[in-house]
Amino acid sequence: MTRRFALMIDPVAADVQRDDYTDTFTQVDAAAPALSVGELSTQRGDGVFESIGVVDGHAQEVVPHLERLAHSARLCDLPVPNLEQWRQAVQQAAAQLDAGESVIKLILSRGVEHGPTPTAWVTAAPAADFSAVRRDGVRVVTLDRGYDLGAAERAPWLLLGAKTLSYAVNMAALREARRRGADDAIFLSSDGFVLEAPTASLILRFGDRFTTPAPNGGILHGTTQLSVYDHLLARGFEVGYDRIPASDLGRADAAWLVSSVRLAAAITAVDGEPLPVDAELTAELNAYLLSPRD
Repeated sequence: MTRRFALMIDPVAADVQRDDYTDTFTQVDAAAPALSVGELSTQRGDGVFESIGVVDGHAQEVVPHLERLAHSARLCDLPVPNLEQWRQAVQQAAAQLDAGESVIKLILSRGVEHGPTPTAWVTAAPAADFSAVRRDGVRVVTLDRGYDLGAAERAPWLLLGAKTLSYAVNMAALREARRRGADDAIFLSSDGFVLEAPTASLILRFGDRFTTPAPNGGILHGTTQLSVYDHLLARGFEVGYDRIPASDLGRADAAWLVSSVRLAAAITAVDGEPLPVDAELTAELNAYLLSPRD
């Protein structure tokens, strides 16, 4: 079995609904060049993507990831992907992976400049080792995202609710967090509300109630956050979505950053101020997130 795998997808061949799309995939050498130098849309970040966690060959939360890929494509005026075609591509990629944790990436770009069709591909590779972060947690700083909470509705061309290939700002925020002696960041709206982390969703606990910023204002609706909420509801906790003032961060009884590959990382400090950590619940959440989930 291979540890790295890549498929190019023919999006045009997905126009007709059918049961089997495997003939629309082309396996390519994951270590070899595969894109034309004219693929300017990818160079410019004019595309969308998803990262799917894989545990022992089982791709997690595939349908929510595919639905979010389609949502991002609509926001970017890209052809809406055929979800069954992409589901089969994910299934084929996952079947090539060894035991342990891996990540499958789905990428859809506008393609070669002035070209007739978009470019689409799926890649699979081993995931980084996040066991220490899941155990020890992360220190975060708050960073002004530069937009107020109404910016996404007022200026939809900013694509604040899409998961696009334009990730330079997210990476710059992580570098700024490290310059400030932290591990990660939490974006705040310019009018003082909590948003999300550069590559993760935020969940706060106040007593027996868990809350996350409402998925508006350009916040990406987290697939892992939704899974965590399913688990918490099954345990009898109350969950919700709120407009959360930045001042509430320091009042939380516990907080986590959650994402598809890193899973649940407890926040240990915000802007240098310690935050309570529920180590037992964090371990429980990660055990749940490592179990097979559709």
